[in-house]
Amino acid sequence: MTRSGLQQEMSMVPTYGLTHLVLSVRDLARSTRFYQELVGARVVYSDAKFVQLQTPGSRDVIVLERRPRKAGKPGGIVHFGFRLRSPGDIGKAVAAVKAAGGRVKSTGEFVPGEPYVFASDPDGYEVELWYEIPTPVDPKPRRLHVRRA
Repeated sequence: MTRSGLQQEMSMVPTYGLTHLVLSVRDLARSTRFYQELVGARVVYSDAKFVQLQTPGSRDVIVLERRPRKAGKPGGIVHFGFRLRSPGDIGKAVAAVKAAGGRVKSTGEFVPGEPYVFASDPDGYEVELWYEIPTPVDPKPRRLHVRRA
């Protein structure tokens, strides 16, 4: 590791990565249903003004805030994405977008073996579902340690 790389690593704040995003929506129930049907998100908290969803198998959080006048306006964010576990799931992703009430905008491959679908959610936000070929910086799978009595 270079000296500048070591200095950067020593000065950075350790995190678990990007954990959540907040979307302004017109209809909390409709948007909640969309993400539940699309990626299996589960409601972990809700009130009259917002819903907090969590994706299964991770700690990723989507917060939906009822703000009809700001709904669907990107404000600098172009899109957000969900990483598929298998490239063979792209057809299922396309079907899930349609079944959940979204609109498929485009499909294809970034490079051979990395299929994608871009879609719009009910408020017009652009959502990407894609498979990424593993990279050298991916976290290593964690092994579960089973305690023996």
